[in-house]
Amino acid sequence: MATNKKALCVGVNNFKNYPSAALQGCVNDAGDMSKLLQNLLGFQADDVTVLTDAQATKANIIANLKAMVDGAKAGKYSWLVFSMSSHGTQVPDLSGDEPDRADEAFCPHDLAQAGNQWDTNHIIVDDELRDLFIQLPANVLLEVYLDTCHSGTGLKSIDLLLDRTPRYLPPPSLEAFEQVDQKRSRGLRHGLLEKGIVHNILWAACRSDQTSADAKIAGGWHGAFTYYFCKEMTACNNALSRAALLTKIRTDLKKGKYSQIPQLECEATTRKLKIG
Repeated sequence: MATNKKALCVGVNNFKNYPSAALQGCVNDAGDMSKLLQNLLGFQADDVTVLTDAQATKANIIANLKAMVDGAKAGKYSWLVFSMSSHGTQVPDLSGDEPDRADEAFCPHDLAQAGNQWDTNHIIVDDELRDLFIQLPANVLLEVYLDTCHSGTGLKSIDLLLDRTPRYLPPPSLEAFEQVDQKRSRGLRHGLLEKGIVHNILWAACRSDQTSADAKIAGGWHGAFTYYFCKEMTACNNALSRAALLTKIRTDLKKGKYSQIPQLECEATTRKLKIG
């Protein structure tokens, strides 16, 4: 049965050109989010596209997102969900309008380098997603879940002692690093979602100055944020407000000795509502 919902769940453990950067929990995250959407939030199997590893190229991710936005513009969808679990990284501000800042970026399976920078054909910059999502009609709800991190400054020694890996790749060269080092991150809210648009909701696994963990939890590998998000959503059967849910997830992470603090960016009235 057709619904008015569409979701894209992306998980990248393996990177074509960077085998040493492999993660272990991102593919599980994509599967967990897909199950959650279907079990709790009324999505049908046909409503959810899951892209993992070799399927999750930049071209494929962007093509699926464009199809979702086009469908929403045509009146086919009123609720879109996008989740991505992978490495995050940074690039110099590509728009050139804020030279003192760095852009957040997301690593697809085909991540590649061009010269001393990431190849723009093989990395997803927050500006690209913003330019796509800004096209959505005002009556369409967009909820974005990002279990990535975009700064290495939050790395703690505990992350190296336990079964945890930060989901962050530094820029690919010293020159590239120097171009973003100590520059201010604009923050994902401004990079992805236009300020003042009330129907866009962003869940980020950590603050912009922190790392999110790829971690072994309960015998399997997951993004720590995604694991506890799905755990608490299932436990409450989606009866909690977004704000209450966020509080529970933060408590779980603190108990697990994770330093990351998930962020929820949306209007105050939306925070008081449950998901869906």
